[in-house]
Amino acid sequence: MAAITRLVKRTPYLPCAARFLSHAPPQKERNVQWVFLGCPGVGKGTYASRLCNLLGVPHIATGDLVRSELASNGPLSSQLSEIVNQGKLVSDEIVMSLLSKRLADGEAKGESGFILDGFPRTIKQAEILEGVTDIDLVVNLKIQEEALLAKCLGRRICDQCGGNFNVASISIKGENGRPGMVMAPLLPPAHCMSKLVTRSDDTEEVVKERLRIYSEKSQPVEEFYRSRGKLLEFDLPGGIPESWPKLLQALNLYDYEEKQSVAA
Repeated sequence: MAAITRLVKRTPYLPCAARFLSHAPPQKERNVQWVFLGCPGVGKGTYASRLCNLLGVPHIATGDLVRSELASNGPLSSQLSEIVNQGKLVSDEIVMSLLSKRLADGEAKGESGFILDGFPRTIKQAEILEGVTDIDLVVNLKIQEEALLAKCLGRRICDQCGGNFNVASISIKGENGRPGMVMAPLLPPAHCMSKLVTRSDDTEEVVKERLRIYSEKSQPVEEFYRSRGKLLEFDLPGGIPESWPKLLQALNLYDYEEKQSVAA
């Protein structure tokens, strides 16, 4: 991992991020501080996690923070349960409280850099985050709505190992100038197959409500970062095999281990 990290650090992130960093005050060297945006179910967690492994930074998903709090039976668990089951967004105050605690815990452990997954979701959150830390780059993942709905309804979790999978097999024909899309399912290993469960909030009614709310809230946040020269919009062309190499190309990165595996 150290070799990969050193290699990646020599590669420019993106012109927009470089412009931002060139005007930043001198500071101790640190790793990337990126944000991943996108509709629920678009694949933020999948791609953010892969990049975190490549860059050697922690993956911080606000959804995971919320689910962890729900499972803890802590003081916020009953309030969060009602919000999540109705497909509503968790309040800024609750999210910032959970995120601040996670960042503080990471700093205490000596973590450097991070990729935030699904945060900020509102202008208020973006403004608060800007006052707390410097964000270098914001990657906005986009996908056709038809494929997005199918992906959300196909999500499954192994109730033993906690792995995330997807049973949806998506094939959309191109028409009226719109490109087609094929996404193979992300199936679990055989020993997890009988242990798959569906998240309680992954019903068609709740998913559509989440997408409606997200669309309503997302445009101002995207403009917030676009106006600061930090936004990279990336249209997913398909599943992981098609999208991962193109995303790395857009970020001026490459997966050393993957190329070595192919060469072998």
